[in-house]
Amino acid sequence: MLTFCMCSANVKAQQDSTKTTTTTAALLYNSDISYYGQAATERYPYILANATVRFPFGLYLSAGGYQLLNYGGSLSEADLGLGYEHDFNDKWNSSVSYTRSFFPKSSPLLAAANENNFNLTTVYSGNWFKTSLAADYALGKQQDFFLTLTNSQEIDLGHFLSENNLISIEPAIEIVAGTRHFFETYVVEKEKRNNANGKAKGNTQTEVIYTDVAKNSFELLSYNFKIPLSLTTSNYMFEANYQFSILGSKSNSDLKSHNSIFGLAFYYQF
Repeated sequence: MLTFCMCSANVKAQQDSTKTTTTTAALLYNSDISYYGQAATERYPYILANATVRFPFGLYLSAGGYQLLNYGGSLSEADLGLGYEHDFNDKWNSSVSYTRSFFPKSSPLLAAANENNFNLTTVYSGNWFKTSLAADYALGKQQDFFLTLTNSQEIDLGHFLSENNLISIEPAIEIVAGTRHFFETYVVEKEKRNNANGKAKGNTQTEVIYTDVAKNSFELLSYNFKIPLSLTTSNYMFEANYQFSILGSKSNSDLKSHNSIFGLAFYYQF
């Protein structure tokens, strides 16, 4: 959800309106949920609606929610966000934000354990690539930390029907590292002496005890490859996107080792 808030806050249509307060509405469809490249074994397609109000001095507010299309009839998640973005120069900008999420008790979402998310992102637009580094601290029932490094390059493909309609593609490679929770089994062997008839001497037996210990580690979580194709005009943007994710070698067994996601998005700026 945080990614969508940032996207709707930085729609290309806003590039010429940085001196005014703008509102961007977004409607998105994705064929599955992706949580830092991770996805559950069951597929969860969803629809997301989001609105972001952006002020000239860099502050922005966002609200939204989405519905899983194959899970229940009530709202699957609602989010409120507050953020601030600052442009240091034409090539470098940074942002900080906080998102509060609300989940139903029976939510199947991987993010449901953490209702709070703090994000710090810095972006540098070089001559060849746009590089961003994002740090996320998520907390709630548990605490998680994520680092995401992304390299992308926007490529203009030309105009559609008029000079105001630009078609572009921005392929990206994303590497995500973060905390992973798991259980590690220890085998403990103990020697046990059985004394017969109270005598000092007896038979020695080995007793094997299995103990599960909760472990936390910071590891590589996923590699994500993204290809968004967009049509941008003065006030709105259509986007079709594809994402292919490969999980790290130590991913949890109840997650897909790789997943393929297709999405559609529409953004409109008031």
